[in-house]
This record gives sequence, C-alpha cells and structure tokens, in this order.
Amino acid sequence: MEAEPGAKEYVEKLMARARKAQALARGFTQEQVDNLVARMAYAIVQPETSHKIATLAAEESKLGYYEAKYAKLQKKVRGAYRDMKYAKTVGVIERDEARGLVKLAKPVGVVGAIVPCTNPEATPVINAMGAIKSGNAIVFSPHPRTKKTNLLVCEVLREVLRQAGAPEDLIISVPEPSLDISREVMRQCDLVVATGGGGLVKAAYSSGTPAYGVGAGNAVAVVDVDADIADATEKIMLSKTFDYATSCSSENAVVILAPVYSPTLQALRDRGGYLCDAAEKDKLQAALFPEQRLNTALTAQSALVIAEAAGLTVPEDTKFLMVEESGIGPGYPFSDEKLSVVLTVYKAENFSEAIRIVNQIHEFKGKGHSCGIHSFNEDHIRHLAEQTFTSRIMVRQGIAFGNSGNWDNGMPFTLSLGCGTWGGNIASENITHKHYYNTTWVSSPIPEQIPDDKVLFDTILN
Repeated sequence: MEAEPGAKEYVEKLMARARKAQALARGFTQEQVDNLVARMAYAIVQPETSHKIATLAAEESKLGYYEAKYAKLQKKVRGAYRDMKYAKTVGVIERDEARGLVKLAKPVGVVGAIVPCTNPEATPVINAMGAIKSGNAIVFSPHPRTKKTNLLVCEVLREVLRQAGAPEDLIISVPEPSLDISREVMRQCDLVVATGGGGLVKAAYSSGTPAYGVGAGNAVAVVDVDADIADATEKIMLSKTFDYATSCSSENAVVILAPVYSPTLQALRDRGGYLCDAAEKDKLQAALFPEQRLNTALTAQSALVIAEAAGLTVPEDTKFLMVEESGIGPGYPFSDEKLSVVLTVYKAENFSEAIRIVNQIHEFKGKGHSCGIHSFNEDHIRHLAEQTFTSRIMVRQGIAFGNSGNWDNGMPFTLSLGCGTWGGNIASENITHKHYYNTTWVSSPIPEQIPDDKVLFDTILN
C-alpha cells in the first residue's frame, strides 16, 4: 500500500537532513564515535534525566510504572554502553595475517527505527547508540501513543551531539508519527530496526529495505523436579510483574513438573499470585480476550486493575493472577501472549511432556523467542536447548531480566531480540551495535595451501 503523498514528501525532507549529517559522520574516527556514544549514555543515566524520561513514559503510555522505566534506563543503557565501549566499528576491525584477510567496518547510512509504546524510554537510546557507534544517522518513528517520550529522548541526545560539535541531525524523531509516515521511513532509509508486534515486523520486511525485526514473544519457563522452588518462584514473580509485563519476554506461562506442582503453585501464591478458580478463569478470559482478541486496555496494567475489570475480588496485595490450563492453541487464549500480569500454569508428568508443551505453545505463538528453565539437571537443560525452537534458554533466571542482558549473565544488552527464521526474522540473536555496520573484506594472496586428499577426506578413507 502506497503512503499518502504528503507523508512521502515529509519523510523525504527528514531523510535529506539525516543524509546530510551522515555524510559528515562517515569521516568520523573510532575515537570520535566512541566519545559521542559515551556522552550519550552518560547524559541519559544522570538521575534527573532518567527521572524526567521515565515519568513522561509512564504518564504518556499509561503502561507499566515509573520505577521500572527508570530502572531500565539505568541498567539497559549502562549495559549496552559497556558492551560496545571497546568494540571496533570504524575502519579496520579485524586482521588475520595467516589467511591474508583484513576486515573494515563501514556505516550503513540512515537507520529507520520503529519504537514501540511498551518500551519508549530505553529502546530509542540503545538504538541511537548503536547507530552512532558506526557513524550512521537514525530517524525514529515512534508509536503515536508515546511520541512525546521519544521526542524528549531524542532532544537529550541531540543536545549531546550539539555540545560535542557533531551534526544534531544524526538523530531525528518524527514529532507527529502515523502509519503512513512509519511506512515511508522504512521505505526510504537504508536499514530498518523494527521493535514491535508481528504486523509491524511484517511491514518492515515488506518495505523493500533490509530490516532487523523481532518476533512475537510468548516466553515459557519450566520448573524441574530438582528446582530451588523458593528461588525459582521469586524470580518468576519479579520477571512477570516488572513494569506490569510490558516486556514480551516476561513469563507468559510456566510448565511445572508434577512432583513439584503443588509446592511450586503454593510458593507462587505466597509471592503474590492469585490462583483463579474455574468460574473466575471464565470471567478473566471474557475481560482479557473479548471476542477472542486481546483487550489492549488491560495491557501492562496492575493485577488489581485487571481483576476489577474481570469482576474478581482479590486480596489488595495481589501482584499477579494465575490460571491453570491444559489446552494450547486458538481455542485456549491463555496459551497466547498476554502482555499482562496473568500467568498461565501447566502441569507436565515428565520432562519430555514439558518440552512438548513448550513446543506446542511456541508453535501457536512465540516461536524462536525465549524460554527458561529452573533446574540443576544439565541433561535436562541441554535437552530443552536441543529440542525447542527458541533463540534463548535462560537457566535459573527471570526471563524478562536475563534474555536482553543482565549484570549476572553474558547476554548482550539490548531491547531488540531477533527470533531467527522460527519467528520470521533474519537474526536469531540480540540486536546490538554490530548489526549497524557493513563489512568490507580485503583479501591478499598467501602461500598456496592445497590439502592432500588423504588428509581432507580422512574420515571416509580411513
């Protein structure tokens, strides 16, 4: 579908500004881009700046809560900067003398970034840092619901560029975004980074521009028979309730092995989980999935707000709602991604059945994204990794905290998670600074090395 002429012309002007700025950035040295990125990260993590951004994000989006958004800015921005601080992204980035190879990194040009309303505070910061690190410009088209937050973030970063003597138009935000404008940004840029729902990612891949998209999340955690139940349920609760589950990485379902089913369910209750009975489950389903579609008015709201909408009476200290389920697929909406503090609970008689449930859930929604396991059984951990179609297996961690990078694991910090071909994405890894540059290979001649067939085919000749 073609965008309206006004949108096309408007974006052309934005792109002209970005390309003019990027033409200057192409000549930046590694030291220059490193300095810019350091200044950008430092400016954002200043308490008063993070407070201002998090406050506006919470007020404008009406999703999640301030403290979580502030925490994301403090942790994710620091983590992303730590990961890229010493990375080579300009000029020669690698030499292999033995093979006669030299690799050079070069900017992609202008990045078009689509920003979701669920993470409007930290996503644009990390995207901008990744783009600038390689000498690119970036144009943001945010969700209309959080356009003011995006403008505020970009103005902070543009001020950093101004003070450093760099072109401020290396970072541009669309002030009044629309669907047509987003489509034009994706068509006219050189690389799309799309963070959002399935429809958005499909649009990105259909734009005719190279794109990094992210697949749908529907994370599932397995609680094994040898799990530390207190530790596992505490981490599941914290991950499930963080920012009221704005993250598609929060546990949408938990699969509990039968021998520990009852104590695990009780431990989840002890940590603020309210288990709905059959009648309450029906009421919750009617409120959460009217006409078999997710009620976005309840996305990322507190458990008390959701309970009230469903006509449920729950204790005041309820942090999340739980429903027991055995079915999976279109007729069982609780097996779908919910983006809310509602946890679906499955019982598995053995570990093979647990893997089957995970795969069936992900075949329905969320294939390629993430799952977790609370276990000390290395064979079970390996089997889950081998037999599921997920890009990330988080071991004894809250999935929403761990899969996008945390201080206690080695995952790269990001808020854009590729899901591989399973999830309809080109990348099956965390999208970071290394995805924002092109590579030129320089090959020089080396002494000829022709292998002997007896050595080359030794596995079949001997």
